Amino acid sequence: MYQDNPFHEMLLAISQVYLAEDNPMGSFTAQRLLDAPAAITHDPVLPCLMDESIRTVLSESRHFAAAAVLGAQTLIPWGSNPVEGNTEVGVAAMICVATLLGPDGPIPAPDVRLGLVYMRPNSYYPLHRHDADETYVVIAGRAIWTAGDDIRVRGEGDIIHHPSLMPHAFRTGPEGFVALWRWSGDINTHSYAFMESPETDLKT
Repeated sequence: MYQDNPFHEMLLAISQVYLAEDNPMGSFTAQRLLDAPAAITHDPVLPCLMDESIRTVLSESRHFAAAAVLGAQTLIPWGSNPVEGNTEVGVAAMICVATLLGPDGPIPAPDVRLGLVYMRPNSYYPLHRHDADETYVVIAGRAIWTAGDDIRVRGEGDIIHHPSLMPHAFRTGPEGFVALWRWSGDINTHSYAFMESPETDLKT
């Protein structure tokens, strides 16, 4: 079903990541990807403004999903943050998001959202929260990651879970990062809100 189709091979790789998550909604979301009809086609898209930077950080990763994403790069609908209307001025310019699964995604799903996010080097995405339960998996690069009271450097292969309304933030170093993300539970976008927080510097 997925053979010789870079986009579907990427979906298979992402599903393998979330099948391994220690959360039943991870496997539920993975199954949604696996159930995507092979007949769904994805035509090449124009490169986004951050295409070269995304390719660079993916090519330096050893994560199997990074290789699959890189192989499908010309088919991925990278664009702006789907909650851009809720974000602070300047925040939208530091990230690029590709929604793959969801109510308004290329793969329809009414009850979960899933996609990719790239964040530029040397950037700070402020503390924020939302109703959705969320799990990130870093597949390339790294960042200092705030998840509630847990603040530490996260890199390739790290899984970070944000329960509903947990404050979280990211600061990148010179690499930036690419991560998978999934939302479950109450997946509305209007609850996405920023909070006051001090910036945290990346230290190695």
